[in-house]
Amino acid sequence: MSSEWIDLIATDATNKACMQSEINQFIAENPDVEEVDLLLLDIAGNFFGKRYPIKELMKIADEGLKFPAGMPLMSVIGQAIDALGYGLADGDPDAEIELIPGSLHRVSWESEPRAQVMVRYVSDNDDSPFWEPRNCLIEALEYFKADGISPVVAYELEFYLFDRQRTEEGLVQPPIGQLSGKRDNFAVLNMDRVSDFGECLSDIKRTCLEQGITIGPVSSEVGLGQFEINLLHSDDVLNAADQCAMFKRIVRGVAIKHGFQASFMAKPYLDHAGNGLHLHTSLYDAEGNNIFNDPASEGGSSKLLHAIGGLLDLMPASLSILAPNINAFRRLKPENNVPVSPSWGYENRSVAVRVPNSDAKNQRIEYRLAGADANPYLALAVMLIGMHCGIQKKVDPGEPTVNLSTKAFGLPTDLLQALRLTEASEVLKSYLGEDFISVYCAQKRSETATFEAAISAREYAWYL
Repeated sequence: MSSEWIDLIATDATNKACMQSEINQFIAENPDVEEVDLLLLDIAGNFFGKRYPIKELMKIADEGLKFPAGMPLMSVIGQAIDALGYGLADGDPDAEIELIPGSLHRVSWESEPRAQVMVRYVSDNDDSPFWEPRNCLIEALEYFKADGISPVVAYELEFYLFDRQRTEEGLVQPPIGQLSGKRDNFAVLNMDRVSDFGECLSDIKRTCLEQGITIGPVSSEVGLGQFEINLLHSDDVLNAADQCAMFKRIVRGVAIKHGFQASFMAKPYLDHAGNGLHLHTSLYDAEGNNIFNDPASEGGSSKLLHAIGGLLDLMPASLSILAPNINAFRRLKPENNVPVSPSWGYENRSVAVRVPNSDAKNQRIEYRLAGADANPYLALAVMLIGMHCGIQKKVDPGEPTVNLSTKAFGLPTDLLQALRLTEASEVLKSYLGEDFISVYCAQKRSETATFEAAISAREYAWYL
């Protein structure tokens, strides 16, 4: 979805016209497709929706459709959650949804060809849900729009491929290479590993192109069966987030097609590297100038430094969004190839906020703290909020870290502690609304309580 689409959906009439044209073109070009999946991402980062005969899609575009309003509040395993009276106690009311222009694409990794299209809850009336993650990113972008600033963003995601057969203990194990017939090894950036799983990785790339997602480099990472694929920088921020969400769906789907299980779980192995989500952001003024390249202070741009300062200030309160579950906090440990403090530096991959070496036009910030299982809309939203607040308040980030940063300090160490900081954050409540922050924290507490309400085999072994 290009930036022109944003202007086209300014009115309902234009939105319908765009979708009708898109649907007609898709059906003409894909006569073998009989079904279409309507998809929306929930807070936990999972897609929910419904499958319809594609012949009904035009009617949906013209007349609209309703989904249960509480669906974005589902737990990570798809259980309905009652969060502060929303989702169950309110009677589970319906809310209007509409199709998102530019998101209708072919799905080729399933048993038969299908289509998929992204949808959003209509947010122009009091009955519409305010907790949809995509709407949170829209809210964050409005602050930059009001200031005449345009972000350019890119996502980097790490993921694991696993053997679909578990160990005798029910644990995951590394995948067997498609060429070698051997289990994957540790060698980082090893091209033999990329080749060994090349059939699957190349199919991921082809499927991304089929869905309008242009990807960058593919590399093998530190973990057994771990890879990273970069999405390209985009000035259409909302579309970039949509593509990141769809990319995760593509990786999982194509992996199954090739006999693997793919996961963006933050820490699938305790003794191997976790999966990170790195966010790159530049900011441009109305004339197209990179505002991070304003040499107003020695050592860097004042706006660059203030944006970093805002990120560091907001980092403890936003960690429950960047590390949104119990497993995500297993990744945030020292000596784990992950930042563990509100730290920043130039060309330093051990810090949370890195300033890569770039030319004047492309000066950017890389935020390295989030796990790959973080919701792509919410993770980017809190990054943008931190940067915007830092620039507005001219927050000083302090001195950059020059050496390796491995000492853990300044961040909550578990999800419940992180949620308390999120709930108390005036910045997050100001930008995203007190209602959303309260509902988000209630949803996460409910999910955590359900997770902990079980006795594991180890608990019997230790305490029986």
